[in-house]
Amino acid sequence: MSALPEIMTAIDPEGPGGPEVLQPVQRPVPKPAAGEVLIRVAAAGVNRPDVLQRKGMYPPPAGAPSIPGLEIAGRVVGLGEGVSADLLNQPMFALVAGGGYAEYAVAPLGQCLPVPRALTMIEAAALPETLFTVWTNLFERAYAVEGDTVLVHGGTSGIGTTAILLGKLFGLTMIVTCGSDEKVARALEIGADHAINYKTTDFVEAVRAITGGAGCQAVLDMVGGAYLPRNLQCLAEEGRHVSIAVQGGVTAEINIGLIMGKRLVLTGSTLRARSIEFKSLVADELHRSVWPLVAEGRLKPMIDMTFPLAEAAAAHARMEAGDHVGKIVLTTGN
Repeated sequence: MSALPEIMTAIDPEGPGGPEVLQPVQRPVPKPAAGEVLIRVAAAGVNRPDVLQRKGMYPPPAGAPSIPGLEIAGRVVGLGEGVSADLLNQPMFALVAGGGYAEYAVAPLGQCLPVPRALTMIEAAALPETLFTVWTNLFERAYAVEGDTVLVHGGTSGIGTTAILLGKLFGLTMIVTCGSDEKVARALEIGADHAINYKTTDFVEAVRAITGGAGCQAVLDMVGGAYLPRNLQCLAEEGRHVSIAVQGGVTAEINIGLIMGKRLVLTGSTLRARSIEFKSLVADELHRSVWPLVAEGRLKPMIDMTFPLAEAAAAHARMEAGDHVGKIVLTTGN
């Protein structure tokens, strides 16, 4: 294997701002610490937290690089202490706390998964953030099991499309909300059982009609704000509500009596700041429970568009426009 360069191209803005701050710069190639691998990045997923970080609203956790990017795919080209040499040149994709918008990135080995032949590097880079998020929140925090009916907001987002695909593979009835009739049609094509245009239809009434008045077992919500009390109305007895983002606001007024009467559970989580140990446990669960489906080609992420790394600004502009269906991915040419 040829010697590694000392300098790489990365997206590492000096300060917050609009998409235009995402310009290519030169940065030192990172060196893997003990238990880490260095990955020559072929592709990196673009996620809503990246947009918030660019705006100065979501700083990286302590110790994470300032370079944005939470999910990568590529080949292992460097090893930290304690990592087997057998992994050199192996195709891997990884969940990282930052650093993905670059030609090289380091990742804890426990947060890496092998790229199966059924996936391209672009598809692999589009999986970690959404797959880790959906698995931990829908199946672990919301305890969704075969036969449950689940409501997911943002049905054509990266999270939404992954939830649809994974939910159907595990026997869930998937109800999603979308912002247009076109997105409703796409969500149904992807596999949603029901899709609701929240701009023209009251989703509370729609869920009530779909479930025959019984309500759904779980809600996966990335909106927050005024959606929270409406979501609670959608839940069946013993229902579980999981908050994973607050795009509509961080506060809400709720009916505590409804929670008591229905014996509801309200929970939520963030992923980026969780420990390496926690993320490694999730990766192990995914490897055992989901990876056979990925290897068989039964679970592939929806790809909206790809952009060269140098055009990260255009990728962020597309995400903020809200027209995307599925994942937006940056490619490096590696």
